[in-house]
Amino acid sequence: ETSTSTWRSSQSKPSATRRCSELSVEERNLLSVAYKNVIGSLRAAWRIVSSIEQKEEGRRNDEHVGLVKEYRSKIETELSAVCAGILTILDSNLVPSAVGSESKVFYLKMKGDYHRYMAEFKVGDERKSAAEDTMMAYKAAQDIALADLAPTHPIRLGLALNFSVFYYEILNSSEKACTMAKQAFEEAIAELDSLGEESYKDSTLIMQLLRDNLTLWTSDMQEQIDEA
Repeated sequence: ETSTSTWRSSQSKPSATRRCSELSVEERNLLSVAYKNVIGSLRAAWRIVSSIEQKEEGRRNDEHVGLVKEYRSKIETELSAVCAGILTILDSNLVPSAVGSESKVFYLKMKGDYHRYMAEFKVGDERKSAAEDTMMAYKAAQDIALADLAPTHPIRLGLALNFSVFYYEILNSSEKACTMAKQAFEEAIAELDSLGEESYKDSTLIMQLLRDNLTLWTSDMQEQIDEA
């Protein structure tokens, strides 16, 4: 927890407010992984605490509920700070300085991801606003990806994966989520023979995740139909 807080406080107020030159692929990936590691642990903590909160509410244990709510609020403050930090860097530097289509899709996808993480825990108008910002970023990334990146490109596949998760988890549009994931998977399968060796592992891993989600979502949809 200490290392997370220290890292976040040094990153939540980015000093790079001027337009910068484009990052190399390695630098870009390091930045993404660094933020993903921090946000991942916070999102996991939020889910666990939220689950505990629901259980304590079910037991009508008001004292415990109050303590858990307070801790959840602290986690949400951390989440907001981390998301705001990277979104500022993306908007002020990384998106404007991106030259190639691959970089543009990478950063716009990243922008959509962090707005989506905000939508996961925000409520009311703030949740609606975060969802709208997510949609705008993912849609802008998708427009470029469909025009310029191969169906087997790992960044295009990763975008389809995360965009479909957004439809399923945030917008509760299971049919749209399945359609998007299925189309991305099938288009990639059709061009699998042309996939280069350097990105084969990344692309096939994301394709597997798309298929796993499709299996899960289709099963959930069938259960809902059966229950109805």
